[in-house]
Amino acid sequence: MKKTILVTGGARGIGKKIVEDFANLGYNVCVNYNKSEKEAFNLKDELANKGLSVFIAKADISKVEEVDAMVKNVILNFGKIDVLVNNAGVCNYDLFTEVTDDEIKKMIYVNILGTINVTRSVLKNSMINNKSGNVINLSSIWGMVGASCEVIYSMTKAGIIGFTKALAKEVAPSNIRVNAIAPGVINTDMISNLSEGDIKALKDEIPLGRIGNLEDVSNLVKFLASDDSSYITGQVISPNGGFVI
Repeated sequence: MKKTILVTGGARGIGKKIVEDFANLGYNVCVNYNKSEKEAFNLKDELANKGLSVFIAKADISKVEEVDAMVKNVILNFGKIDVLVNNAGVCNYDLFTEVTDDEIKKMIYVNILGTINVTRSVLKNSMINNKSGNVINLSSIWGMVGASCEVIYSMTKAGIIGFTKALAKEVAPSNIRVNAIAPGVINTDMISNLSEGDIKALKDEIPLGRIGNLEDVSNLVKFLASDDSSYITGQVISPNGGFVI
């Protein structure tokens, strides 16, 4: 039976790369999206035209009822969920004293509550009953060390690390592994507004001398989802080129 992976925020950026890689590995892939409808349908068509197994599901992950409906629909189509990648996230760059209440709520609702909602639903409806599963949470280096002008974002990503460590202990007896990936500076939309000078300055601060690419994260997801990492749980692994050591 083919394995199934659910990727939140899977229509763009890191999530899209993860979806593409796992589809090519022969997984059933479920692409969760909320606002990126056009990108989700384009990705579905692209993969389906290659004969790959893909399913898209719109859900605001901050809303329990939408998450439960999505998870049950994935299970109805594919039977179970073997791998969950909590990738969806939002950020904000501003002085802490200038961040609005709405921006704070959005980051907490998506980054923290969204991760909780999806993970809980997948565990309850699939992984615990099957005594098998793999949860991979996307944190950030800023969850490890904090970032000026990204205080709330850093807080939410630090919360993901605590969530990962605690949950890994709780579900290990059910043969479910939980790990976190804390990427450094990766070439996504999140840095698209930076100038060439900003990018050069960042590269100068990174010991390996380059910005990370999507493969640097997706390859790590593939490793953590595989049997090659069967004795790894509760860990935070950071592909960051030496930026944070």
